[in-house]
Amino acid sequence: MIVHKVKVYPSKIHLPKKNQLAWKIAEIASDNAKLDKNAIEMAINRIIDNASVAIASLNRRPVVSSREMALKHPRKNGALLFGVSNKLKFDCEWVAWSNGTAVRELDFHDTFLAADYSHPGDNIPPLLSVAQQNKKSGLDLLRGIITAYEVQVNLVKGICLHKHKVDHIAHLGPSVAAGLGTMLRLNSETIYQAVQQALHTTVSTRQSRKGEISSWKAYAPAHAGKLAIEAVDRVMRGEGAPSPIYEGEDSVIARILDGKKALYKVPLPKKGQTKKAILETYTKEYSAEYQSQALIDLAKKLKKKVQNLNQIKKIDIYTSHHTHYVIGTGANDPQKMDPNASRETLDHSIMYIFAVALEDGSWHHVKSYTKTRAKRKSTIKIWRSIKTHEDKKWTKKYHDPNPRKKAFGAKVVITLKNGKKIIEEQDRADAHPYGSRPFKRQNYINKFLTLTENILEKKESDRFLKTVQNLKKLKPGQLDRLNIEVKKNKLNRNLRKGIF
Repeated sequence: MIVHKVKVYPSKIHLPKKNQLAWKIAEIASDNAKLDKNAIEMAINRIIDNASVAIASLNRRPVVSSREMALKHPRKNGALLFGVSNKLKFDCEWVAWSNGTAVRELDFHDTFLAADYSHPGDNIPPLLSVAQQNKKSGLDLLRGIITAYEVQVNLVKGICLHKHKVDHIAHLGPSVAAGLGTMLRLNSETIYQAVQQALHTTVSTRQSRKGEISSWKAYAPAHAGKLAIEAVDRVMRGEGAPSPIYEGEDSVIARILDGKKALYKVPLPKKGQTKKAILETYTKEYSAEYQSQALIDLAKKLKKKVQNLNQIKKIDIYTSHHTHYVIGTGANDPQKMDPNASRETLDHSIMYIFAVALEDGSWHHVKSYTKTRAKRKSTIKIWRSIKTHEDKKWTKKYHDPNPRKKAFGAKVVITLKNGKKIIEEQDRADAHPYGSRPFKRQNYINKFLTLTENILEKKESDRFLKTVQNLKKLKPGQLDRLNIEVKKNKLNRNLRKGIF
């Protein structure tokens, strides 16, 4: 790996293209490096994972709305919509929009956390839709996915967006553009311009994840994927981009991030080096914000130690800066304590999540978020007794550059009314690659079977799982086989009139 120093240059100083971060990203995207066997298998795992959560969310309102929009953009030789008949095809950018929303809606797919946040699986829907429309092969798609993960993971390691209240999709736009460049075998110049356009158009604020969180949280990464597709299309036609988008005097870094005195260090593989960043990412066992995964496991264990939950006086959670300030009481969001809050808000409230997991000893992607569940008096009592605290020890673990030491856990202190304290801590989720029971291929398959139960017919489920695990051998034009069909009467509609 090479650590690239990225800083702002005044316009009067010419920064050669070869010294710009966007060009360095473009070079590794166009290098046709040898694929790593384990990276290929993990990419297949993540396609299965995405399909699981997408099918489970097909009838949730944001997904239905996004699908209605895509249905208005038919294309004879286009891409395929999750759940919809393979006989119907649509413009790839609108398929990316709808399928991306389906993947993101339940907040239940993969994650990577470092200087910033990310859900790298968000790269897959736009890449798959373009691959279907352009008749690419299974290996082409795998190359694109592995590049996209490489770029997003390393941008997340090097550049913090949330410090400036910029949403993490600003790293997703460039990674999708880079992945598309690899998959379509574009040259470095074209990918360079596309990466810059994609970044320029995907900068937005973190208000989408603050206070009363709306359905836009599910749409945001799908929007970034759609914009990246359009950016690549434009530059393939010879159009350029704002340059240098990272280092320029009025660039994203200069005007939106750390400013003109900023110095970022972004690691990237050498040109031609095998890309393995996907192996550093991790999926979710539970449908909740990733930093709550270890705490759900902790709550399940603590339930066995607290014989009478009515005897709880208070619960203190000592954790990292990110966990405390984003999903904890440090966020100062009253909505995180409100039983009437949206599902998206509850998903970002560690106080709610821990209370429910402690009471139930389990977590369910639907049942744990129902209005009835959130309004249960016993739950509210525990929920409002919880307070989070930043502990520098946990913040240090969160930022540890060694994947084997990096941790997203906490220490929990439950104080009972009689003064007794019950204390437990856990570094990382059980399902984490370095957890007590890491997710393997069978776990991904089981997750798929669980989430698609009563939605898919067994024949279609078996067909998809067999096909995706044979992805390396799919020939050009065969990627339509990765779509999953659902009976038409099982798909909800939103017939409210829009523009399209």
